[in-house]
Amino acid sequence: MKHKGTITLETERLVLRRFTLDDAGAVFNNWASDPEVTKYLKWPTHESLDVSRAWCELRVAAHAADDDYNWVITLRSSGEPIGSIGITNLDEGVRSASVGYCIGKAWWHQGYASEALASVVKFMFEEVGLNRIEARYDPRNVNSGKVMLKAGLTYEGTLRQADRNNLGICDCSVHALIAGDYGRLQ
Repeated sequence: MKHKGTITLETERLVLRRFTLDDAGAVFNNWASDPEVTKYLKWPTHESLDVSRAWCELRVAAHAADDDYNWVITLRSSGEPIGSIGITNLDEGVRSASVGYCIGKAWWHQGYASEALASVVKFMFEEVGLNRIEARYDPRNVNSGKVMLKAGLTYEGTLRQADRNNLGICDCSVHALIAGDYGRLQ
C-alpha cells in the first residue's frame, strides 16, 4: 500500500479535509452533540464543547501519521463542516479497511454521505492501494445501508448481535467492495 495520509479530497459539492482545532464548534453544534445523529454510533454523544475540542485535538495529532485517514466533510459552497468520515481497522496484510461516517441531521437525505463515501472509496483503491473496503451498520439504521449501496458497496450479510453501539449490543450488517469489482465498475 502507498500511504498518503489525510489529503484533501474534492467532489462536486464537498471538500473533505484534515481536521483543525477551529472545527470544534462545528463538530459540536452540527453533529456530535445530537443524540439522534449519534444513536447508532460507537462513540458517545458529546456532552460539551470541551469534548469536541479534545476530539479535534486527537484528530489533529493523528494526522501526523501517513496511515491516518480521517476527514471533516465540508460544503464546497460555504466551507461549513457537516460531518466526518474516516478509515478504521486498517489491515496491511489483507490490504483492507473499514470506513465510518457521520453527517449532521440538517444535511441528511441530500446525498452528501454517499458522495463523501464514494470519494473515500475511490481514493483508498486508486491512490492507497486497498484490496477491500467495508462499512458496517446497525440494520435498524436503514439509511446508512442505503448510503453504502449508493456509493457502490455490496451487501454481504448480517452478523447477529456482533457489535455494540449507543443503543447496546446490536446486529451488524456489512457492505463491502473489493478492488477487482471496483475496477469493473469504473
